[in-house]
Amino acid sequence: MRRSIRTMMLAVALASGGAVIAAQKNPMVGGAAMYPTKTIVENAVNSRDHTTLVAAVKAAGLVDTLSGPGPFTVFAPTNAAFAKLPAGTVDTLLKPENKDQLVAVLTYHVVPGRITAADIAAKAKANGGNAVYTTVQGEPLTFHKAGSGWAIMDGKGHMGRITIANVMQSNGIIHVIDTVVTP
Repeated sequence: MRRSIRTMMLAVALASGGAVIAAQKNPMVGGAAMYPTKTIVENAVNSRDHTTLVAAVKAAGLVDTLSGPGPFTVFAPTNAAFAKLPAGTVDTLLKPENKDQLVAVLTYHVVPGRITAADIAAKAKANGGNAVYTTVQGEPLTFHKAGSGWAIMDGKGHMGRITIANVMQSNGIIHVIDTVVTP
């Protein structure tokens, strides 16, 4: 009986134009629920694992952009990822006189469009194992299969991993990563 009610509810949602995404459950990020009806910024501010990223987005003046219609795919480094940078790097980037450099680093984590892990997989399969996407900053990020997930490589050859994929947002998608990529 429960299954038939759930099936009927999904059928009603789809028949009334409801998106399948509304039926999907987003993963928790940083101890917080992520809602596909909220923007990238509205969700990110609730993740205790992304306080450094949120502070950087505010300092760079990118809140309005990442709250806009998009769609954007954000590869969101955690606080632990920022902590792996050389001592003083984050404090230096957050200074007003370094805003242009901060914007360059942050926009290197954003790709135009809504790119899922399945999209990355399909592009990698079609291109000999690597998927390359050009960031808003203008330089490429490269992805390749690593175990059961995906590795991300910046233009300098630094490697990281997508640790939580496909966190759907109203204006795009977030993939949590364990490193800060740099142009």
